[in-house]
Amino acid sequence: MYFCTKQAVTVFLFRLNCTSFNILTTGNPTGKEEEPEGEASDGEEDGETFADMMKHGLTEVDVGILKYVSDHKGFSGILKERYSDFVVHEINKTGKTVHLDDLSIPADVEVTQPQECDVLTDEQKQQLGELQLFKNKEDSVSIEVMEDTKEKRTLVHKAIKTQFPGLETKTEDKDGRKFIVAYHAAGKKALAAPRKHFWPKNRGSFCHFVLYKENKDTMDAINVLSKFLRLRPNMFSYMGTKDKRAITVQEIAVLKITAERLAHLNKCLMNLKLGNFCYKNHPLKLGELQGNHFTVVLRNISGTDEQVHQAMTSLRQTGFINYYGMQRFGTTAVPTQQVGRAILKNDWNEVVDLILKPRPGAEKEYLVRCREEWAKSQDPEAALKKLPNKRCVEGQLLRGLSMHGKKSIVTAFSLIPRNNRLMYIHSYQSVVWNTMVSRRIEAFGLKAVEGDLVLRGTTAHVLSAEEAENHSIHDIVMPLPGYDVIYPSHHVGKGYREMLSADGLDIDNMRHKVKDYSLAGAYRRIIIRPSDVSWSVIHYDDPRISLVHNDFEKLENKPAPVFNKEGKYRALRMEFSLPPSSYATMAIREVLKLDTSIKKQTQLNTTWFN
Repeated sequence: MYFCTKQAVTVFLFRLNCTSFNILTTGNPTGKEEEPEGEASDGEEDGETFADMMKHGLTEVDVGILKYVSDHKGFSGILKERYSDFVVHEINKTGKTVHLDDLSIPADVEVTQPQECDVLTDEQKQQLGELQLFKNKEDSVSIEVMEDTKEKRTLVHKAIKTQFPGLETKTEDKDGRKFIVAYHAAGKKALAAPRKHFWPKNRGSFCHFVLYKENKDTMDAINVLSKFLRLRPNMFSYMGTKDKRAITVQEIAVLKITAERLAHLNKCLMNLKLGNFCYKNHPLKLGELQGNHFTVVLRNISGTDEQVHQAMTSLRQTGFINYYGMQRFGTTAVPTQQVGRAILKNDWNEVVDLILKPRPGAEKEYLVRCREEWAKSQDPEAALKKLPNKRCVEGQLLRGLSMHGKKSIVTAFSLIPRNNRLMYIHSYQSVVWNTMVSRRIEAFGLKAVEGDLVLRGTTAHVLSAEEAENHSIHDIVMPLPGYDVIYPSHHVGKGYREMLSADGLDIDNMRHKVKDYSLAGAYRRIIIRPSDVSWSVIHYDDPRISLVHNDFEKLENKPAPVFNKEGKYRALRMEFSLPPSSYATMAIREVLKLDTSIKKQTQLNTTWFN
């Protein structure tokens, strides 16, 4: 139970504020890995270590998040005390909210020979099922082929792989007898291209399905599916990544894998469920969703019912400032925007230094040793040996430096996946945008003024004084800096030039020698008004129970939570929908009037419990 000791609660809240505020957008979240819920309240050392690390973290002020749109009085509440307190449903490109509500297989999937299902006995199926779930003491299952023909062996191979995803098969001779041996795929075999199976011409090439996941991020989930299905992860497509510490529901597509094979995975997946299968002729594309619908529970709220009503009414009627949330900027002592600024300045030695140099605050011991070795020897191979996991950003950069040499940093840096590299420069753009929007709100408040920008189609237009009278704050956009945008004509527009100039950048020359790092820029609305906003204050007694009835519970016909009106704890249950790339943390910030940075939350929690 979480509320057992002052020390345990402090450690737990440190964790939830580190990982909880890594809230989903359709971009790439940058939060750190965490342990499963309930495993971090066992000792003081973890809490002190995390608190020490957060002394060097960022606050909202550091990244330009300064203003609120409403004047209601804020109140406290705990976000993501349990990961089930944060439920996200994707809204697809047709405007439909995605739910997992059907585990059946489409009728047209049964196209393989019927005898394929009959070639395995019940005993063999039981043994294979235990092997698939790692319950078998042996590392393989051998099935003797009495009728030794190639056709018979092929049927057995196909039956095992179809009914028990994750298992590989091979044929072996033992004392003149033929056996088909089933075993777990691993290593390179797990990533090998799948064997081609018959695929009807009248069936769409892509199987679309709904992925329900708990406490697991999107890429982790896809990596698990890839391993079981013996596919490369890039065979899957999706419209947006969802964060880890939440229950999320989204659509996924995979090339030429049957719904039957996917459905079989449900019996061996942990915290994942697949359903709502259908076949289509196209994959999914990043960003083509309309947004996400959030169901959020803030536990242990201090606000009165009237305060809650004022806050939520303001959120529904006016909205919130569309700031880029804290997860955009990392959680360590070296913010991602500093690396992005160095990339844009073409200062590659600084890029390497920022990523690899020793930094204040707590880190995993192997990273500390790696950084110390780099600072001492500047030897990429020696520093790389300190890392057990070479796939982290530091490992990928060191591997590049080892392969290409320290004089070819641009090439070495390219070993880091493209999305990760672009994250750095997008982070810098985001700080500039946040800062300029805060200045805009400070200078002109919540009304459209002469010199503001609005979009006409995809083109930005500068408002005249007369035009401004016919527009509201919800129409106004501000640019992310780049070579293909214009800036407001009032003094805030000049602030962009001043800020970039102070950082050693020329706003008139945002093209980079490396094409990937050339910034075209974009426009972003400064105020977002959520849709489908609703809320209720609920009472409960047991902090361990879920307060949201999720899709999987509904499929299992489990009852919805029942709230005790006399319960000793109060929680705010809110629902709202946001467009792509808007941060739910910034909506919640507007309601609570609290700094959402890990550093500030850690300080508040430390003060609260001391």
